[in-house]
Amino acid sequence: MDLKKDWSRIRTHFNKSMSTSFHVSIASVNQDNQPTVTPIGTFFLNGNQTGFYFEAYATKLPQNVKTNRNVCILGVNSSAWFWFKSVFTGKFKRYPAVKLYGELGVKRKATEIEVSRFNKRMNALKWSKGYKILWGKNMEYVREVKINKAEKINLKEMTKDL
Repeated sequence: MDLKKDWSRIRTHFNKSMSTSFHVSIASVNQDNQPTVTPIGTFFLNGNQTGFYFEAYATKLPQNVKTNRNVCILGVNSSAWFWFKSVFTGKFKRYPAVKLYGELGVKRKATEIEVSRFNKRMNALKWSKGYKILWGKNMEYVREVKINKAEKINLKEMTKDL
């Protein structure tokens, strides 16, 4: 995949992944060189091969960034209908999964635009008890991510035309 040329499709994929899986998985490496994976439900991609997530609950990522900034972010379109249609026809019309490779940046106060994007995504849940528990507070800091490389998941002939 060409990161700049395919960026719009990559962003569309990650938006779909967030709407079907409700999270992405971010893999990092700790100080003992052991891999770990963190589910993040507040991941967003920007228009310029960067992204951010709200760092409210992640405990391993803030520790791991001290010794190794490299991460791999996996977004999977988990729509049952998408998978059923694709398996039935023997072909994916869109990416089933994409991996992004990048570097974690600084933790900083979220901008108004970032908070607005978060609120727009979570708007349908604001009435719920779970929303108040999970996202009603502590959603003020983000960590930036600079994306260096993108890779589609290869599923033989089913993804060859993507």
